[in-house]
Amino acid sequence: MRYSTVMEQTAPNKIDFGTCSWNYDSWMGLVYSKKASRSADYLKEYSAKHPTVEIDSWFYKLPDPADVAEYRSLTPEGFTFSCKLTETLSLTHERTRDKSLPLKANPNFLSSDVFRHYIEATAELHDRIFLAELEFEYLNKQKMSGLASFLKALEGFVSALEKNGIRNTLPLGVECRNANYLTREYFQFLKDCGIAHVFSEKQYLPHIYELYAQYGDLIGDRVAIRLLGGDRKEIEERTKGNWNEIVDPKEDLVEIAGMIRYLARGSRLVKVYLNNHFEGSAPKSIERLKALL
Repeated sequence: MRYSTVMEQTAPNKIDFGTCSWNYDSWMGLVYSKKASRSADYLKEYSAKHPTVEIDSWFYKLPDPADVAEYRSLTPEGFTFSCKLTETLSLTHERTRDKSLPLKANPNFLSSDVFRHYIEATAELHDRIFLAELEFEYLNKQKMSGLASFLKALEGFVSALEKNGIRNTLPLGVECRNANYLTREYFQFLKDCGIAHVFSEKQYLPHIYELYAQYGDLIGDRVAIRLLGGDRKEIEERTKGNWNEIVDPKEDLVEIAGMIRYLARGSRLVKVYLNNHFEGSAPKSIERLKALL
């Protein structure tokens, strides 16, 4: 299907655009009127312009309840967050600087106890969280033998959450970075478990509109799209860390926009999160997508 040809009218409130994180001084004039000394200090002005944001920092550490409370106080009712679950949940093996050492299994991989700590820390924000995202790195054969093992691990995680009575505390999403895992079996599993697939437009993965053309019938009523871009080092060299201009305009943006419009039919809710690395400036990429819609 050529999504650029889709002409259905879509209610504007079915699609929310936001960014992957928000702490960028170079967004002065685009999003912010003055520089702030702390990341949280930008959030109030950010939320006056955009209805949703992705919290990236909780990927690196468990959320601080004080930060959670502050994020709520700084944003209006109706504002939503998609939050990365802490990396220790999605790492199959512990990280090591010495690559010559054998891999050591991560005891917290898909741990229901770690998930419980996460939901306890974020309790004050639960009604604002659109998705809690499990972001997996690319899993080679040393880390995961294949799709069957991956789905078995996820099934065990979901069963443990159900057993402990915390399965439905937060809506779950999975971002899988193994292109060979993105099959009908994978999408069917997520649908059966009530887990959202997080679409990532990213280097080494199929285009999101190609995946949706194949497996759109298995997508649920809650969708997150992350537009992340290609070679991070290359675009960082081009921008010099100034994320205020489009430097790598995507020629297939019309296809992405068409997919987004098509996704938002019916009762489905769609959140689209843009990274500066996608085209050079997330706020300006949002403007380009909105113009196409």
